[in-house]
Amino acid sequence: MMIIGLLVLELHIPASGSLKDKRQVIRSLVTRIRQTYNVSVSEVDHQDSWQRCTLAAACVSGERASAQRALQQVSDFVEDNASEYVVLEVSTELM
Repeated sequence: MMIIGLLVLELHIPASGSLKDKRQVIRSLVTRIRQTYNVSVSEVDHQDSWQRCTLAAACVSGERASAQRALQQVSDFVEDNASEYVVLEVSTELM
């Protein structure tokens, strides 16, 4: 059986005064997630907004628990490192 896990994170970047500021914060976060966890991650919404970002992380696993654990680790990492942004909403879906 193949399980696809999807994590969607809504972020607010209050100190961002331009798209350049926002992209610097998001690029750093995305790079750290990619280097640390075996997931794909990308900005999927609010690309033209200075202070808002929606990130999605996805993984594929043979076991539901493994996919859920991987996405929970990413979610915990994002929330634990929230110094330049505020996590507004987190949602997880397993298919």
